[in-house]
Amino acid sequence: MKRRSLLLSTLLLPLAALLAFGPGDAVRSVPNTSFERGEVLQYKVHYGLINAAEATIEVSNDIHRVNERPCFKATVTGKTTGSFDFFMRVRDTWRTYIDTTSILPQKFFRNIEENSYRKKETIDFDHHRNTVQVETQKKNKADRHETFKVPDNVQDMVSGFYFLRTLSYDNRRIGDIIRVQGFFDNQVFTMDVIYKGRETVETKAGNVRAIKLVPKMPSNKLFRGENAISVYLSDDRNKIPVLIQAELFVGAVKVDMFKYQGLKSRLNLVAQN
Repeated sequence: MKRRSLLLSTLLLPLAALLAFGPGDAVRSVPNTSFERGEVLQYKVHYGLINAAEATIEVSNDIHRVNERPCFKATVTGKTTGSFDFFMRVRDTWRTYIDTTSILPQKFFRNIEENSYRKKETIDFDHHRNTVQVETQKKNKADRHETFKVPDNVQDMVSGFYFLRTLSYDNRRIGDIIRVQGFFDNQVFTMDVIYKGRETVETKAGNVRAIKLVPKMPSNKLFRGENAISVYLSDDRNKIPVLIQAELFVGAVKVDMFKYQGLKSRLNLVAQN
């Protein structure tokens, strides 16, 4: 894994890694009782003891039409803050258009600005032909246009996060494994995710009853070990990510939700004595 897009990759890779993949389902309809238009989630990203960055995940108030399909527009933005901004300035934006019925991506955008590095990427999904068309623009390089074969119901990084939230964990046992697939950085990836049960976690938004999931990471140059990431989803109908903890080769990262609005259901906060 390249170190580019470290900020949003740390937030989204473990989330997209959790999307459930059903082989052979050429067309699907996914019940969604977890999110709606107007939802906004805000996070502080801590690198060790340093408040290094902020990230926002939001769903537009409008329904958009892409490939003749009604879609949610979901956008993830990340930026470094404070002293961190002086030596590693990041201004990243990832956006996806998610079919409101199938929760599949129709189009995905990625705009990376990290110090002097610049990259723009557009991915068009054709779920009938199981292909994606990728257009990549990099600073001082010629544009690239490529086509890739992908599995049924493949997700991008952001849409996979929203699909994850439509799943039920009520009947899962500790140690259960979810095998998943997605498309990122011109590659189809497969990952196993371990269900670790439920616990209460402390966030800047309050103490939250949460579902713990650990994606088994492939060998890479970013995360320390195959169990380096823990993801905590609120144990309620929303299933929003409230906390992510990751062990990197260069330190520890904590992604902590501090503000939210527009949730479809009440957040499962735990009363403090």
